[in-house]
Amino acid sequence: MRYTQVKNLTSIESLRDHAAGLGISLPVDDRADPDGVLSTLASFIDGSAGMFTSPNRFAILPMEGWDASLSGGITDLVRRRWQRFAGSGAGLVWAEATAVRPDGRANPNQLVLSGETAEGFAALRGGFVDSQVVGLQLTHSGRYCRPEGAPAPRTAYEHPYLDGPSGADATSVLSDDELDELVGDFVAAAHLANQAGFDFVDVKACHGYLGHELLSAHDRPGRYGGDLMGRTRFFRRIVEGIRREIPGLAVGLRLSVFDLMPFMPGDGHVGQPVNDHTSYPHAFGGDGTGLGVDLSETHALMEIVADLGIGLVCTTAGSPYYVPHVQRPAFFPPSDGYRPPEDPLVGVARQLSATAELAHAHRKITFVGSGYSYLQQWLPEVAQAVVSAGDAALVGLGRMVLSYPGMPADVLAGRGVQTRLVCLTFSDCTTAPRAGLVSGCFPIDPFYKEHPQRVELAAVKKQLRTS
Repeated sequence: MRYTQVKNLTSIESLRDHAAGLGISLPVDDRADPDGVLSTLASFIDGSAGMFTSPNRFAILPMEGWDASLSGGITDLVRRRWQRFAGSGAGLVWAEATAVRPDGRANPNQLVLSGETAEGFAALRGGFVDSQVVGLQLTHSGRYCRPEGAPAPRTAYEHPYLDGPSGADATSVLSDDELDELVGDFVAAAHLANQAGFDFVDVKACHGYLGHELLSAHDRPGRYGGDLMGRTRFFRRIVEGIRREIPGLAVGLRLSVFDLMPFMPGDGHVGQPVNDHTSYPHAFGGDGTGLGVDLSETHALMEIVADLGIGLVCTTAGSPYYVPHVQRPAFFPPSDGYRPPEDPLVGVARQLSATAELAHAHRKITFVGSGYSYLQQWLPEVAQAVVSAGDAALVGLGRMVLSYPGMPADVLAGRGVQTRLVCLTFSDCTTAPRAGLVSGCFPIDPFYKEHPQRVELAAVKKQLRTS
């Protein structure tokens, strides 16, 4: 089945009609310009329990880089990306996924925050203007660790569908003592982030990585599984350690607020669930079937987050590894993925709706929304409607800023959207890293269009299509 691409919708009314035809609710304002309703996107906001003020409602989302040095240090490619983030005009920059120890990397060229690399991080942080709020996402990749290139998974529990594809088995499961040690690694990395000048750190709990997987560890014995208090113990102990040792450092959370069961290529290479069972207990924020959303536990976690004094949450969903159509809706999947089983606009609406439900229920928390890039040229009109309605406090941009880092500045200045720079969700920024190449927007960014690895990427895509 072929879906209508957003880029082919020529008016706000055609976008509304398309959404109505899909049976989804999509908030859209008629225009977003300085003489109209743009004032909402340009307004400042006090967030995270008053610990920062963002000058506008745009945020850069944390992405995973594949171009650091082998020791996890800063390279020219990392510098270029962060410089573009600094010049984006976004008020908040939620900087990229950074491992708290070398064996927790998702790839050999992921950033690692250590005594050896901390000076480079301080230099990166110093490149932002004073009005920008800049945080750093701290992570351990858990099931998806590949610190030397080969799978080296460390998991929260044995998973019936994910163990095989990720190379995990019973020996991969982290013990309680190992998780205790890892808590200390997160706190130590937070110390270094604070010394480097970051305004906050994020204790990552999304996309199938360790912090996220522990939230669904219902059957795990011991201190870090079972009921919700056990499954949140890892997160809570890290936050408590940071609060105790670095009381002046704000803490945020990026969370997959719901999840579904894994999907795989089916007929016509269209994604389909791995089974048709009516029970799937491994999806945090799921309804138990593996195919629906139930935010009951997510709401309960937000109460825990508020009690911990955390006032900043960035929402996302699922995982790019096993449900990419849920996590980052796209018309074109990664070459090793599957064709979307639904119109990508349905996936966008699902994330916007979940974020809105949480934002209206937990008003002490500042919510940053995700899932906007597929909206393409209509992103500002939807962003304006979302923020105006209080469905999120800030609008997060991920893939979009790889091709078009200046979108926030252009929109806020009333220059309109430069459609030639808009991310069309070709997914090359995913295909390339999965093939061991650097991260960047090869189709649109002139720098990467001329990069030598573009030729390698083309060969990889051709080989994947053939196989």
